[in-house]
Amino acid sequence: MGQPVAVEHKPGTDAQVLRFETNRSLTGQGHERFASIGQATGDRPAAAVARRLFESGQVQAVHVFSNVITAYLNPGASSVGLSDIVRDLYQYWKPGMTPPSEEELMAQVEAPAEAAAAATGDGAGAAVVDSRVPAHLLERSRLARERWMANNG
Repeated sequence: MGQPVAVEHKPGTDAQVLRFETNRSLTGQGHERFASIGQATGDRPAAAVARRLFESGQVQAVHVFSNVITAYLNPGASSVGLSDIVRDLYQYWKPGMTPPSEEELMAQVEAPAEAAAAATGDGAGAAVVDSRVPAHLLERSRLARERWMANNG
C-alpha cells in the first residue's frame, strides 16, 4: 500500500553529487540540510528521506528543497539503489509483508485509551478527552448529553 514517488535522477555538479527531482514537495518552500543521521529526526518527509539515505551508508550529507533532493555521496560510494529509496518513501506495505491481525490492531488502539484514563484518574469506562478540545466545549457537550439522557434515558 502507499503510492510510489516519481523520481527523476539528474546529474549534479560532480560525480559525488546526486540530484533527485520528485513529483511531491517534501519541504514546502523551505530548505532542510542534514549533515548526519542524528539531524534527520522527526516525521517530516524531508527528515524521513534523509534518514533512509544515511542508513544506506552511501551518503554523507543531504539537502532538500521543495521537491529536489541533493545527496552528497561518501568518497568511493555509488548511487546504486538511492533512487529506489526515494521512490519507496511512501510505500507502507511491500510484497512479502503480512498485515497485523485484528487483535494486534485493537491492542494498539486500546492501550493509549487505557493509559489516558489512568493518567486522568477517571478509571475504567471513562471517556478519553482530547486535550486540544477547549474546556467550554467539553462542558457544553456534557450538559447536552445529560439533557438527552434525561429525556430519552
